Amino acid sequence: MGLFGFGKKKEKVELKAVVDGIIKDLKNVEDEVFSKGFLGEGLAIVPKSNNFYAPVSGELSSVFPTGHAFGINTDDGAEVLIHIGIDTVQMEGDGFDLKVEQGQKVKAGDLLVVCDVDNIKNKGYKTDTILIITNSDDFPSEQLVTEGTEVKANEISVIAFK
Repeated sequence: MGLFGFGKKKEKVELKAVVDGIIKDLKNVEDEVFSKGFLGEGLAIVPKSNNFYAPVSGELSSVFPTGHAFGINTDDGAEVLIHIGIDTVQMEGDGFDLKVEQGQKVKAGDLLVVCDVDNIKNKGYKTDTILIITNSDDFPSEQLVTEGTEVKANEISVIAFK
């Protein structure tokens, strides 16, 4: 290793599943902003649980007051977005119980929000939960699981990047 860490090999970072559920390829999400990759590379999870967790350690750069979306900046500069449901911002927080606040440091596996997934469905919204790296040009990633795979939150790594 050189002076000041130059030449230091970057470690692979893995994002864990944010919720128990079934993997869905991002291209199959019914929202073009996500499916066309406009916000970055990643995947979706169709949730089977109401508890949503941090997929990686870092600082919460954004926590929407509605509880449906979170941004996490990792120590190495990756920007991770978790977005629960499609158009769920219109629910104005109904059924979302936030457990964190913006600026807070989190560890992978920390509970972010408890939300009533059945409530989302009953109000006519898709529950697809998006997990993407918004600066994926700087942090190319690989999907570690295929569509249809059942995952457990905090147990299964779903995306890796360097």
